[in-house]
Amino acid sequence: MRNLVKLLAGPFVLLLLAGMAAAGEISVSATLSLKEVLYDLSESFARENPCVKFVLRFGASGSLAKQIENVAPVDIFIPASLRWMDYLKNRQLVETSSITPLAYNSLVFAGPADKKISHMQDLVRFKKIVIGRPECVAAGEYALAALKNSGIYTQFDKQLILARDSRECLVYAEGGKVDGAFVFRSDAIHAKYAKIFFTVPQVLYPRVTLPMALTVTGAKNKGARAFFKYLQSSHAKAMLSNYGFVLK
Repeated sequence: MRNLVKLLAGPFVLLLLAGMAAAGEISVSATLSLKEVLYDLSESFARENPCVKFVLRFGASGSLAKQIENVAPVDIFIPASLRWMDYLKNRQLVETSSITPLAYNSLVFAGPADKKISHMQDLVRFKKIVIGRPECVAAGEYALAALKNSGIYTQFDKQLILARDSRECLVYAEGGKVDGAFVFRSDAIHAKYAKIFFTVPQVLYPRVTLPMALTVTGAKNKGARAFFKYLQSSHAKAMLSNYGFVLK
């Protein structure tokens, strides 16, 4: 009988521990621009909460939203556009009351340092301009709006190179094989081989807001709720500022 108890206890304990691990897991899907700062913030939070395990996913905002729509296990969603937050809100996949701005960003044009570019109208002299795919990449969505509102889009729209996400835009800009790319400022300021030529005038595109929200399932996750609150702390705000994000 004692041996039988031991045999039963082993699998039972494993199942119990597996359940505890799952309960302590926090899954975050966020725009690529937040990759480095969220790694730091999750590590900082985990040091204070050692039972927590993070699953961090980064990518284009639209792609991440579609993953959640297709039942990807996500507790916290942080896109780089209000459009994709509204997309999930309209499908009742996020906890509406939890939606709040995490930070703000801005759009810049960056590229090889040997170019001479100082404003939007200069771009008509060049042919190799990179933007993220507007249908799923927030930076590309903002860039397209800026090009159209500045009145220059029709002059070179067929020459636009479309990248799969904001970081690929920056790779193009740093590679020297294009004239430049529209990227987020928080990404560009950390570039090693690309120069920021100018900040795109705010009047040309909507303000870059990074909203965050708990998903419907995330709202039931105690650890996710705690981390969500932590992202609004003074420590998190200071770290976001250090990484080039704007808080107001």
